[in-house]
Amino acid sequence: MTLALVSTPDSSAPVLQEVAPPPLGPGDLRVRVTAASVDPVDPLVAAGPGRVIFGLTGTVGLGLSLTGVVTGTGAGVTGFSAGDPVAALHADFTAPVRAHAEETVVPAAATAPLPDGLDPVAAASLPLNAATAARMLDRLGPAGGRTLLVTGAAGAVGGYAVALAAHAGWDVTGLARASDRDFVLRAGARELVTELPGPSFDAVLDGAVLHGAALGAVRDGGAFVGVPAASPATSERGIDVGIVSVEPDGARLAELLGLAASGVLELRVAGRVPLAEAATAYGKVAGGGQRGRWLLVP
Repeated sequence: MTLALVSTPDSSAPVLQEVAPPPLGPGDLRVRVTAASVDPVDPLVAAGPGRVIFGLTGTVGLGLSLTGVVTGTGAGVTGFSAGDPVAALHADFTAPVRAHAEETVVPAAATAPLPDGLDPVAAASLPLNAATAARMLDRLGPAGGRTLLVTGAAGAVGGYAVALAAHAGWDVTGLARASDRDFVLRAGARELVTELPGPSFDAVLDGAVLHGAALGAVRDGGAFVGVPAASPATSERGIDVGIVSVEPDGARLAELLGLAASGVLELRVAGRVPLAEAATAYGKVAGGGQRGRWLLVP
């Protein structure tokens, strides 16, 4: 048994209880959790709406991003051994135990070694957010000297998107609050704007989930990429619109962790609490406006 946060049909808050982890499959790793990030989707699931969106029934585990130490390997796993520090993205919303737990089981294919010198607690803020930013940037294609507006440039996804885009050669502008200027410029943006401009950018990466409103900043024939939303942007003026979801990818996660270890990506932690005080972190994240991620430390 392991202590884990779960979502139940009769509660609108995460519930801490003893849960039996799933059996270790041939391609799985058993991981003792060091830290796990609370992302906006977590309180959405715990409160109920996310259960409807993902078609969840019964009691399910919570949490996507984690770091930890391998305690067991499936029969078909190579490249990982007990004692290895790792990071992972646990994307199975139906699993009984996920990232917000003392111990969990994750696919080896969704896991990456934790580089030396990277804070194993702070690194838990990276897997979901950096992987989402990277997948969005991939959808836009090569930089090729193009201009890019990143909305929500000081947010968890947007902040990584600014840094990844600048590193890839984009001419980046960040949309954020004036108080976030130092971070956005440090991440690699050429400038910061505090209001949506008119159609002047070759592409928009919509970290703020503005969709239709952000589409107005794309020039005719440009490109837009966002994440799924209730009212997603649709193509107009010849703009290529892409809506992407994150996919667990251990090899890509390893690349992103390497960029964090080298200083290209900045790990930002808003706060950290034990599992027993998870309600604090869930409340902060549900309220929005956080800079960095709240982490649960078993």
